[in-house]
Amino acid sequence: MKFSRKGVLPGCFLSAMLFHSSLCVSPAVAVEEKAPQDAHSVTEKAETAKNISEIVVSADKIITPTMQASETVYTGSEITAKGIEIQGPRAATSVSNALNLLPGISVESPDSNGLAAEMSNVRVRGVRGLMGALTVEGVPNYGGNPIGPRDYLYDLENMQGLSVYKGAVPGDIGTGIGSRGGAINLKPDWPHEELGFLFKQVVGTNDYTRTFARFDSGAIPEVTTRVSGSFSYTDAEKWRGPGDLGPRKNANIAVDQSLGQRLNAKLWVNHNDLDQNLYRALSYAEIQNLSANYDKDFNPSRTGVAAQDKNYYDYNRGTYQNDDQLAILTLRATDTLNFSLKPYHSKEDTEILQGVATSGGMVQKRLRDIDRTGVIGEGSLDLSGIKTTAGYHYESSDMEISTENYAITGSNLSYRGKGVIGTTGTTYLNSPYLKLAGEHGSFDWQAGLKYFLFEDSASDGYVTGSGPSYSPVRATDLDREAKDYDIWLPTLAAGYHINEEIQAHTGYGRTFIRPYSYLPLVNLYNTNRSAFQAAGVNLQQMFDGYGIEQSDTVDLGLRYTSGRFDIDSTIYYGKHKDLLTTIYDPRVKLNYQQNIGEATGYGLDVEINTTLTDTVTIFVNPSWTTMTYDGDLSYAGIRMDTDGNQVVDTPEWLVKTGLIYHPGNLEVIPMVRFQGKRYSDAENKGEVDSNAIADLRLTYTFNGIMKSKALKVSLDLTNLFDEEYVSVINASDDTRDGVATYYQGAPFAAILSATLEF
Repeated sequence: MKFSRKGVLPGCFLSAMLFHSSLCVSPAVAVEEKAPQDAHSVTEKAETAKNISEIVVSADKIITPTMQASETVYTGSEITAKGIEIQGPRAATSVSNALNLLPGISVESPDSNGLAAEMSNVRVRGVRGLMGALTVEGVPNYGGNPIGPRDYLYDLENMQGLSVYKGAVPGDIGTGIGSRGGAINLKPDWPHEELGFLFKQVVGTNDYTRTFARFDSGAIPEVTTRVSGSFSYTDAEKWRGPGDLGPRKNANIAVDQSLGQRLNAKLWVNHNDLDQNLYRALSYAEIQNLSANYDKDFNPSRTGVAAQDKNYYDYNRGTYQNDDQLAILTLRATDTLNFSLKPYHSKEDTEILQGVATSGGMVQKRLRDIDRTGVIGEGSLDLSGIKTTAGYHYESSDMEISTENYAITGSNLSYRGKGVIGTTGTTYLNSPYLKLAGEHGSFDWQAGLKYFLFEDSASDGYVTGSGPSYSPVRATDLDREAKDYDIWLPTLAAGYHINEEIQAHTGYGRTFIRPYSYLPLVNLYNTNRSAFQAAGVNLQQMFDGYGIEQSDTVDLGLRYTSGRFDIDSTIYYGKHKDLLTTIYDPRVKLNYQQNIGEATGYGLDVEINTTLTDTVTIFVNPSWTTMTYDGDLSYAGIRMDTDGNQVVDTPEWLVKTGLIYHPGNLEVIPMVRFQGKRYSDAENKGEVDSNAIADLRLTYTFNGIMKSKALKVSLDLTNLFDEEYVSVINASDDTRDGVATYYQGAPFAAILSATLEF
């Protein structure tokens, strides 16, 4: 059932049809206040006596302050399983969509169901999320081309929650490629103590369907082993144009085994397999008449003209397969001394076809074959009121990233050889860290230091040979030498409890991202090889200008908790340097990127939660972000007026607000997300309008159905008023006017789900 976007009757009318009543009333929210009990997986050891509030709905927490192991100052925010749930099915398959409750985080997606892999954008305080860290229990998940996290690999029904650090990042979070875009730590919902089964079935517009099932063995007698297993199948048609966003198949197995009183072993295995057709992006000219182009997408059939058939929908698709394994061994040697070891392995195999603009029309296949193996070892000691944590993160990674070219000939694609090789060979990561933390009366403190060393591998260069075989031919001018990149990453934080209701806190941290965007540089050199050779420039000389981007951020915050009202506000200031920025090389009269840029960021994040009645709570999470370029950029030898301009795709204002009304078994949650105007170019000429998107979630819980714990039926109505807007801006921070591309936001959609738990 693929509902037409035009003429649909969203919002209240659909609610009335399904529930035979009018639910278009001002809803609300119920909260209690508790001391935090689960800030990271060791929050049981945190100081629960400290009076810091959490948002809870019928004893279910939504957002809470969070800290890492053996720390004393809350420097992050956690979205709990309940917080993920209230955002609907789109947050079940996409970590990015689960972040949309938090201030200071801009989430952009071309779809409403969380299946559009690698087509979404996230900005954390103005920094692109692809420059951030995504981890499971501190173990990093990332890849290349594009660099950064793979946010579509997990079923979030298998997570207790996720912790988010927007400023300083604790040293025991494995940063992988970097942490400039913040850090997210996923906390698995490990096998339960009791036997249990959960089944969820979801259906919705655009033939959306999702089936999720999880089984928990409970503690098996005698051996006390606990096992959980889950499987999901998700599929949907694209809301515009031909093609599907699935199927997506996910399987997860987890084991929790006690080995005596002091030793514990856990195993976590995750498999994700996704096939999808891509959405077609719009140009700036096309979004000037957005309504006329709102449904524009790839062509449903071939025309026989190669220049047009590059836009054939089946020439623009991807297959993504990821397998991850993680073990956690913990030893409580004494009451004050603990050790942990986390060996892991990750495998990615991805192929993405995309039409490219050439004179005759061409299709390019991007290939990713990534194999990562690593271990994080850690020891912690709590002695004389000082918590000391020391650890070491080691990883070896084989990334084979390349492209292949295909000509469009008649009804087929004809191989035209390898394009370019972005990375090859084995790289190594070595990262020791040390953390100290303590408290004295009302004063809490912590300090940390982490060293990050990335040993990049050498790479041999090739060009495409002549037909018919198009075999690669060695080209030494495309060789790249091995190189080491390193950085020291200090952190410092302090908190002071002014009284039982007010706590002041401050923190400093340095974040980074290792060199990235290799393939575009190699591609540009290969395309203009003769010009570079004539100027005596080889590829290695271009890579000599690559380095580590670095950010230094200071936070200053205040938490206030009193009865029915709580507020958590943070002011921050950051300096960003050695940013990858386009420069003009007069020797070849071409532009390419080097690490020379600088920017300044500052702003305010606020979380406000007010309990109006025992059944109604309102939450308002606004943020103000200023992220500006330091100095003018240049392109083709001409100065661009960028000094002091807002960085591309960074809204100055964001507001996430809503109500939770929870009388008895009914739960009504309307939410509104406001995103201020953005710019799609560094000179701030290409303005993209602000938007406000309203969603509504209705849930009713039936108790004791078929001897179950509960049967929960939910209706999610997204983009309630069918707003036409630009969601995603595809652009680098230094993009010129007219170069960016755009994805339309998804129109109104309705998704009905039923969850049965035993």
